[in-house]
Amino acid sequence: QVQLVESGGGLVQAGGSLRLSCAASGRTFSSYTMGWFRQAPGKEREFVAAISWSGGNTYYADSVKGRFTISNDNAKNTVYLQMNSLKPEDTAVYLCAVDRWDRGSYYEGHYNYWGQGTQVTVSS
Repeated sequence: QVQLVESGGGLVQAGGSLRLSCAASGRTFSSYTMGWFRQAPGKEREFVAAISWSGGNTYYADSVKGRFTISNDNAKNTVYLQMNSLKPEDTAVYLCAVDRWDRGSYYEGHYNYWGQGTQVTVSS
């Protein structure tokens, strides 16, 4: 099993920044993708960003390109999501997830392990 623990959420004004962290522990894989998804009340879960651990390739949803940056720290088994220029529509619970097959996927069904999520609220 893989345990994922997110942190760094909170309340911020529009235009502000937050950095989310997701620490992974437990079973390890030689290569995998870590992704961030978000879910707002009454809406479906949507892909935000992902990073391939082996090659460092990154993937972003169009809605966050140029504002969010995903990165990782191999030594700490941690992935980060730097969120700048936040908008009220970014308000959601943000969850990190692991795809053990390292597909660099936007599809939530490809992710095998999920964290509990951290709340991000952007006020206007």
